[in-house]
Amino acid sequence: MTDIILIILLVCLIVIYFLMVSKRKKNEKENAISGSSVIEENTELELLKKKHFMEKLKEKTSKQIDGHLVNYAVYRLSVKEYIFYATISAAFFFFVGYLFYESIIAAIVLAAFGLLYPKVQKKTLLERRKDKLKLQFKEAIASLSSSLAAGRSIENSFKEVVTDLYLLYPDPNTFIIQEFEIINRRIENGETIENAIQDFSIRSDVDDIQNFANVFITCKRTGGNLVEVIRRTSDIISEKIDIQQEVSVMIAQKRFESKVLSLAPLGMILLLKYSAEDYLAPMYQWSSKGPIMMTICLGLLVFAYWYGQRIMNIKV
Repeated sequence: MTDIILIILLVCLIVIYFLMVSKRKKNEKENAISGSSVIEENTELELLKKKHFMEKLKEKTSKQIDGHLVNYAVYRLSVKEYIFYATISAAFFFFVGYLFYESIIAAIVLAAFGLLYPKVQKKTLLERRKDKLKLQFKEAIASLSSSLAAGRSIENSFKEVVTDLYLLYPDPNTFIIQEFEIINRRIENGETIENAIQDFSIRSDVDDIQNFANVFITCKRTGGNLVEVIRRTSDIISEKIDIQQEVSVMIAQKRFESKVLSLAPLGMILLLKYSAEDYLAPMYQWSSKGPIMMTICLGLLVFAYWYGQRIMNIKV
């Protein structure tokens, strides 16, 4: 009896399953028919919407790319950087002012001049960024020369450069990686490689990159031996950068000694001030000519530091 009941239940379940499957297929067929009719009616409208969406997407992407292009000729300090350099310089000038004049008013006046130091530091940071870009470009052009010598096309060589650069600089925010990715993206969007390289050279404000761009564009347009020209250009730029690095290493010690010698008078005054206070007392009396002499000494100290740094600024 139990076996008969189980068989009846199994048959009922099978029948219910087939009924549900047939009903679902019927509903899907009806939905497909109605959906196809709706699609046929709105096909032209959907295509127009899709085209408009793609145009807006491309426009937004191009704006984002253009907005993120770095102008290496201009350096903008962030608020954090400006506050940091202004605070450090103001504190240092306040210390120098009090050390030379032993007056809070004079120290505050000199500390106010320290607020102008971020503008001076901005030039230093700008040169450091250009030097960093120059060194990175040296590696990029060497990779480009090797790819072209291996028989790859110009477009594939530029893509290969990005792959090689990622091995040298894992950080994706590296300047040269971003620039070569922008060049590749512009080529994919149909822009000529000459315009992409020319734009990069103008924004870089680096003579080596601008010279390479001029040679590349001229050779590309006149149909010269691009592989040989780029190889020789790469060798010349690499040798020039190597010489600049050697000069920087040679004068690094002298530059450090110059900074130490510039700070040595401050240490001597501080030592005499607290070991033989009576000896320096006349130099702080405003009724005498002591502060005038201290001002002259401070001016000579600043001039010596500026002139020493200028002498060691060797251009290659």
